[in-house]
Amino acid sequence: MKITVHIDDALLEAVRKEYGFESKTETINAALHEMDRRAKLRAFASAPSPFTPAELKESVVPGYDVLASRGIKIKRHAD
Repeated sequence: MKITVHIDDALLEAVRKEYGFESKTETINAALHEMDRRAKLRAFASAPSPFTPAELKESVVPGYDVLASRGIKIKRHAD
């Protein structure tokens, strides 16, 4: 669809370069998709969980360390 809008050219160009988009259209579409994704995540996060706390606890393998699985090291102070 074609539409005429007023867009901050410097901002559009900065975002296009930062994320490697090849066109203004690609940049704008990506921004719209991101805003839609964020709205859906907010709605999901604010909805009540269909799982009980016990079900959630049982869904994780004992001893699983998400930070270690991502290769993140946390500097801990000695007590």
